[in-house]
Amino acid sequence: MDITAVIGLVFGIACILLGQALEGGNIGQLLQITAALIVFGGTAGCVILSFPFDDLKNSILFLNIAFLGQSTDYKKLIEEILSYATKARKEGVIALEKESRNASDPILKVGLEAVSDGADPSLVRDLMETQLADEEEQIKRASKVWESAGGYSPTIGIIGAVLGLIQVMQNLSDPSALGAGIAVAFVATIYGLVLANLIAIPISTRIKLKSEDGFLAKTMMIEGILSIQAGESPALIERKLYSFITTKNNDKAKAPA
Repeated sequence: MDITAVIGLVFGIACILLGQALEGGNIGQLLQITAALIVFGGTAGCVILSFPFDDLKNSILFLNIAFLGQSTDYKKLIEEILSYATKARKEGVIALEKESRNASDPILKVGLEAVSDGADPSLVRDLMETQLADEEEQIKRASKVWESAGGYSPTIGIIGAVLGLIQVMQNLSDPSALGAGIAVAFVATIYGLVLANLIAIPISTRIKLKSEDGFLAKTMMIEGILSIQAGESPALIERKLYSFITTKNNDKAKAPA
């Protein structure tokens, strides 16, 4: 679990509730089933209408990028690529076909299989970059789902507010019904704004930013496999791969002397 994501979400909600309490209110005043149904249900309907099923599924699956904080272990990745380089030097690139079965990433698997089949270097690069582009597009579209939810929810909140005010106007003769209608009106607006600015848009931004770390690792995979195919020594490949890493990207990985 990425603690910063949890802290940000909890801190934001806590500050809103604290502000409500300082104004003399209570949490119960913000709990409106009708408003929640309108805003969350309406926003979900808009998103479902906008995107195909695969994008909706990926938007949920890729939440692990935002909240689980799975950082890339560059040192382990480099060691894996060097093991392939050593294997290829000792037994030839044909031995990489067997190694591809246990590759830690689909891009590595594609590259190892292509190299072991004797494919042209340009074809190997194209195959791996196509795989990378496909993964990038999936993450981009999953992020767009959350971004769109953040765009829809404030408007749906306004719809909820208007519906609440309609009820108020229809029950002016019944003062006991006015409070419920006004509550739905204002709470629906709050739900829409909170869903957009505290949940959906931050998740979209976080998915995009945290995925960049993974893309650097995959670029290293491509260069590593192509270097193996070119017959470069494991020592040279190691120095080349470590050159991708800066202190900003990974403090744990240090280039060998």
